[in-house]
Amino acid sequence: MILEAKHIRKIFGTLEVLKGVDFTVTEGEVVAIMGASGAGKSTLLQILGTLLTPDEGSLTVEGTDVLHLSGKALSAFRNRRIGFVFQAHHLLPEFTALENVMIPALIGGEESKNARAQALELLRTVGLEGRTGHKPSELSGGEQQRVAIARSLINKPAILFADEPTGNLDSRTKEEIHRLFFDLRKQLGQTIVIVTHDAGLAQLCDRTCILQDGAWL
Repeated sequence: MILEAKHIRKIFGTLEVLKGVDFTVTEGEVVAIMGASGAGKSTLLQILGTLLTPDEGSLTVEGTDVLHLSGKALSAFRNRRIGFVFQAHHLLPEFTALENVMIPALIGGEESKNARAQALELLRTVGLEGRTGHKPSELSGGEQQRVAIARSLINKPAILFADEPTGNLDSRTKEEIHRLFFDLRKQLGQTIVIVTHDAGLAQLCDRTCILQDGAWL
């Protein structure tokens, strides 16, 4: 089991956003999380990805009790073992595609030469070997998202979380990115959890979990 969450509760003010949610992911799975806006999908994803702390519950990733990590230990674990792709690409505009992909590896202490080689290989994997020297402003929305995906994989994470990864893309580009996720699973054995409103993407996944009012439907 790559990830196991039990009885995850999250309350904002008087609003109980997550009402004791259980969730597990096995190695190599691609799982979709769907639900109406406000159902708690992104909150759950942030908790599973250790970006947000639940008010109640337990969470283990690769057997590590991540809720008992704090400060530098938690940041280091997240950098090494968890990847993120968001609807907005969050690329640094002053850096090239190659440099953007390298950054998490450099933060993790990898030597520049090795980080560069790994980043080049990942950019080839996502189909951008000819765009490595381009800055984000010189790339299309789909290309920027491919860079973001490559960046999320540079440290070989145990699990990749994607939050509405194709929400801002046109239909053709959206389908290309959808296929890319499954290519990554095939090539790298990557475990992926995707929050999406896209029924077409959800149908491609191994299973779909639907949140409604902070609980599984």
